[in-house]
Amino acid sequence: MKLFVSEGNPHCLKVLAALEVAGLQCDVQFVNHEEKPVPFLSRPCLPALLLPNGQHLFSPNAICRYMFEVSGQECSELCDQWLEWEATELQPDLLQALHLAVLQGKESEATQVLAGPLSYLDQSLTRGTSPFLTGDVLSLADLVVCAALHPILSAPSLASGEPNSVRVWFDRVAASQSCVSASHKVLQGKGLQAMRSFMQRQPAPQSGQCRGGTQPCNNGPAEDEERVVSQEEMEAAAVTWGKGLNASTAATKRLHPILPQDGKRNILLTSALPYVNNVPHLGNIIGCVLSADVFSRYGRLRGWNVLFVCGTDEYGTATENKAREEGLTPQQICDKYHTIHASIYQWFQIDFDFFGRTTTEKQTEIAQNIFWRLHKNGFLVEDTVEQLRCEKCQRFLADRFVEGTCPHCNYPDARGDQCDKCGRLINAVELKAPHCKVCGQTPVIRSSKHLFLDLPKLEPQLEQWLNKTTSSGDWTANAKQITRSWLRDGLKPRCITRDLRWGTPVPHPDFQEKVFYVWFDAPIGYVSITANYTDKWEQWWKNPNQVELYNFMAKDNVPFHSVVFPCSLLGAQDNYTLVNHLIATEYLNYEDTKFSKSRGVGVFGDMAKDTGIPSDVWRFYLLYVRPEGQDSAFSWADMALKNNSELLNNLGNFINRAGMFVSKFFDGCVPAMELLQEDKKLLALVGWELQQYIQLMDKVKIRDALKHILSISRHGNQYIQVNEPWKKIKGGDAEWQRAGTVTGVSINVACLLSVMLLPYMPAVSQTIRDQLNAPDSCVSAMLRGTGAFTRVLDAGHRIGTVSPLFQKLEVEQIEALKKRFGGQQTPTQNAASPHSAATLPTPPMDVNAGADPEKARQLTQAVAEQGEKVRALKVQKADKAAITSEVSKLLELKKQLTLAEGKSPEPTPVKGKKK
Repeated sequence: MKLFVSEGNPHCLKVLAALEVAGLQCDVQFVNHEEKPVPFLSRPCLPALLLPNGQHLFSPNAICRYMFEVSGQECSELCDQWLEWEATELQPDLLQALHLAVLQGKESEATQVLAGPLSYLDQSLTRGTSPFLTGDVLSLADLVVCAALHPILSAPSLASGEPNSVRVWFDRVAASQSCVSASHKVLQGKGLQAMRSFMQRQPAPQSGQCRGGTQPCNNGPAEDEERVVSQEEMEAAAVTWGKGLNASTAATKRLHPILPQDGKRNILLTSALPYVNNVPHLGNIIGCVLSADVFSRYGRLRGWNVLFVCGTDEYGTATENKAREEGLTPQQICDKYHTIHASIYQWFQIDFDFFGRTTTEKQTEIAQNIFWRLHKNGFLVEDTVEQLRCEKCQRFLADRFVEGTCPHCNYPDARGDQCDKCGRLINAVELKAPHCKVCGQTPVIRSSKHLFLDLPKLEPQLEQWLNKTTSSGDWTANAKQITRSWLRDGLKPRCITRDLRWGTPVPHPDFQEKVFYVWFDAPIGYVSITANYTDKWEQWWKNPNQVELYNFMAKDNVPFHSVVFPCSLLGAQDNYTLVNHLIATEYLNYEDTKFSKSRGVGVFGDMAKDTGIPSDVWRFYLLYVRPEGQDSAFSWADMALKNNSELLNNLGNFINRAGMFVSKFFDGCVPAMELLQEDKKLLALVGWELQQYIQLMDKVKIRDALKHILSISRHGNQYIQVNEPWKKIKGGDAEWQRAGTVTGVSINVACLLSVMLLPYMPAVSQTIRDQLNAPDSCVSAMLRGTGAFTRVLDAGHRIGTVSPLFQKLEVEQIEALKKRFGGQQTPTQNAASPHSAATLPTPPMDVNAGADPEKARQLTQAVAEQGEKVRALKVQKADKAAITSEVSKLLELKKQLTLAEGKSPEPTPVKGKKK
């Protein structure tokens, strides 16, 4: 192998460091920056690695990864995620920072550019407990990210503003022999100045705004960055503007049932079926139904034929458990919570074409039909499974109903499917000292015969279909990654039956006492809900050549939509429509913790309307911080900031000013407009923002598209401010005409904004159009094709009554809401040290010697929530001390639960001592 590098090239730092850690024999050749070691590239590209087979690698991260793999050091999935973050998120900002620091001497601005990535790195380091990014030992991720930041964080003039955890981590990695050696070879002790020659050969970077890090995107597009507009663009924009509305694009009403149409883009759109037994929180809402609603509304504006269906997922063990807790039947629980879900989504203005449920005859009919087709086609296999059965409860125990000691690491609270301490998958029958979570009794092992979907047999078909659909459709990066991870080690047969009472019955005579497993059954709910909407459902679900299927969900649901459900439909061999576009969000957290109903932490769907904040403002902020690329967080302070700055002072201010000028200066009628170059420039800028909005929305980049709406109103405010129509209206005829033009153009920009806002804020959009008395046809005209900013409100058009669109969120109001929804856990307590662990509060429930069913019910929920928290900390590889404190809290809750059930609490401390 031969590695080509150049002095002063920051990308060469990481490959030289990786080479030393990998311990490979490689000829390293230093060349000048203009060298072209890769013969088929017309431009210099360093570093580059010539492989023994004559091929070349010229991506720095790919070179590093190759070296590690050749040396036998595998990269984990988490490591790959860090490499992707470094390449796509850190490097653009880093290039801009280096350009400012090395070539322009603007060191303070350079540190500001990196504030976002460093904040994300800080949060990742502080959230975990390991000294390195992926665990307890130095990994390729550490080398790559450290080497990338090395020029900045090693410069004395720049290395003072980074978070402390980043500094500690950086110093630890940078002190390694590999990094010290690489730095000496590339920078030669000259620091940033060693890079001047390299940086002078790089194109000036575009400053990035809100590229989708883990943190909420708190910054709008930079106000001091204005796109350069050519004369040709201005003239073209003026021509488009002058065409006015096209009468042939009149708005059409939705007529039900909606069915596929020839010659149209037919889109079947689903959002993950929310589980019926709980109330959705803000993260659930943005991850599924709200994102899908925005895209469905947008699709209708584009003229697509869209059917948007959803419903509650109602079968399974959790429903049985909830019914037991509340003293109701499973059906009564489903009826109760289905109504709650429907009410919440209605308040959030989720515009389903049909919101159904899975406890229907159609569900049974279609699920059993797919089952029999799979059986007939040889894609089901039988196997006998040893399961735990609780004789007291007279039932086999599903995974979530059994806990015990891990057989591998002796962790005392392992679940029936996986240990959260060592992470190993386990069979429930392998647990030591298992106990039923319902009654606390020790279960016995019994054999039970089950049916499995033969995924290995279906794998070739699945891979062929995935290769096609992931390359032609819009699949989010996490959806692709999660799907690949399932396929990497080969698929295993997956059980599709369960020993439960509440579910779709298995029709096979040998399995009459069983029901379908929820993840076989639930996705079929999309089909049955459509069948309950129209008896012509097969035109949507058995029509893959005419229908495009979009699935919206959070990332935890991906495997069931990309692997399990498609395999069921492929095996059925009934020409089913399979997903074309799989849109998965990351997770939305609440402030610095997770949503928890039992602890009163976070805003849940049924609480939002009681805050006094309109649903459109909730929609706006959730979409503004939508976790498109990485996890993000809801923040009350940030919500107030975005409402007051973006909605009130930017968007609302512009639209209100434009309307007030028409009302006050021109008697409510749009004035005549005579365009000058400055006006044409605005038209071109607005037209470009509109086109960017459409391109992003077509790719379901919902959060990024929203920024272009705000950019347009920002352009509009600047346009008004520069031209000062309130002054010119008092001047002569020429100035009066100028004031009229500025006002007329502005009111038309406001009309465009009302249309672009419709998918995000439907009520506000309608209010704006009502105030402008805008024609209905404007809604369907402006977003067709590539987008056209046309003059909708002609001279003489009379507008309606103008009034403010938004209200300020006051500090006192926000503080009160933050306290109200903060539960019993404060940020400082959430990050408590081991010494303060004993002071962490538990739910305010007194322990009584006698049984207390209501208290037991509450504590059961609290134990479940705390268990989820412990599991989350384990998955995140959190600090051992933090995990220990949360485990202690969990054990204490279990002790209280035992007492509330009137049992002896003594087993709990004994189990804790085994730890």
